[in-house]
Amino acid sequence: MKAALLALLALAAAPAAAQGLGEEIAAQGIAPTLARLKAQPEPALEDIFAIGGLHFLSGIERALQLQWRSGMDAATGNAGETLDLPLLRLPLPPNPAPEPFRGALVSQLFADLDADMQAARTALAILPEGEDFGLEISLADLWFDVNANGTREAEETALNLVGRQVMGWQWQDPDPAAPPLVVRFDAADAAWLAAYTHLMSGIANAILAYDPAASIDRTLAARASIGETPKDPYGYFDIETFVDAFAMLEGAVNQPPDAARARAAKQHFLAMIAENRRFWALVGAEMDNDREWIPNHRQTSALGFALPPGTGESWLAVLADGEALLEGRLLVPYWRGPEGQGLNLGRMFDDPAPVSITGWIQGWAAVPYLEAGPVIDSASFRQFEALMGGDAGLMMVWLN
Repeated sequence: MKAALLALLALAAAPAAAQGLGEEIAAQGIAPTLARLKAQPEPALEDIFAIGGLHFLSGIERALQLQWRSGMDAATGNAGETLDLPLLRLPLPPNPAPEPFRGALVSQLFADLDADMQAARTALAILPEGEDFGLEISLADLWFDVNANGTREAEETALNLVGRQVMGWQWQDPDPAAPPLVVRFDAADAAWLAAYTHLMSGIANAILAYDPAASIDRTLAARASIGETPKDPYGYFDIETFVDAFAMLEGAVNQPPDAARARAAKQHFLAMIAENRRFWALVGAEMDNDREWIPNHRQTSALGFALPPGTGESWLAVLADGEALLEGRLLVPYWRGPEGQGLNLGRMFDDPAPVSITGWIQGWAAVPYLEAGPVIDSASFRQFEALMGGDAGLMMVWLN
């Protein structure tokens, strides 16, 4: 399934291209190509889809540019990676002269990302129901202008930028002699892309609900005041970075949250599930087999593999469990208390509160959300894992 792992690079492959559009992205970049497409008075369906996809890519590119401009990883001591926040884990080329870093830049990153995802959805919403189209793009044409100089550099190619970080030990450098991976996107993939924009907006709003800016600034100021600790040359675990990252996290979540952002996050996650259902209905009805992105049981992916029969049904069952949790019809297990009792995740979004980590461990912070009712089990996810074998985690990222 190594070819399938390349599907993770799909986060960069959504803005498919009509003939020549991929080459334009490769030569000009995301922003100029998007500007030209949006200037058309009556864009074709393919161009409308490309506009939505390029807005999606633009959101990722702007986040990477902000990280590079501010030297975010260097400024936080890689705490962004330790916090495991989306888009803060990619190994960007170093900036020799970054601007002063502030915690507000992290908030700006996710606010901008949310705005770009909304712009993508606005474009995709124009596409009429029931009308198909076809767009082709090579993954090799995609790149992010990380340093914003308008010139494509080797480390800015999407495959080089995200491949090793996403796939870890399973990553293999692309063979320059191999033919390019070309995908033909269609109407079903517009639903897949819309689902992904809701996922990204949901994550962005969840983070902004507990704005980490002040906590980051406080932690970094304390570290600067204390000074550098001599490093153990034989140490394998950077305790200082871990402690700083934990302090940033604890300080962010243990404050009065923005309830409107939390509720918006919940609605985006529910919308992601709805769009995912629409995708599987559309892709299930397809009868062609032409360089598919995510194939049905009669098709093969352009990446060279077929999904196991029942993949759509199995994944939708996992998402149905997620929907039931968000709506409070199923409860999250809690470590103490009687059977038949759990946490109402939906109410945690609807009525959020400061998060005391010790309070959640002991229980007093969990009490407002505990109630009697059916508690979720792992049957659906176990079935999906069994179907996907060792690639379940990677497929979850791809299928969203």
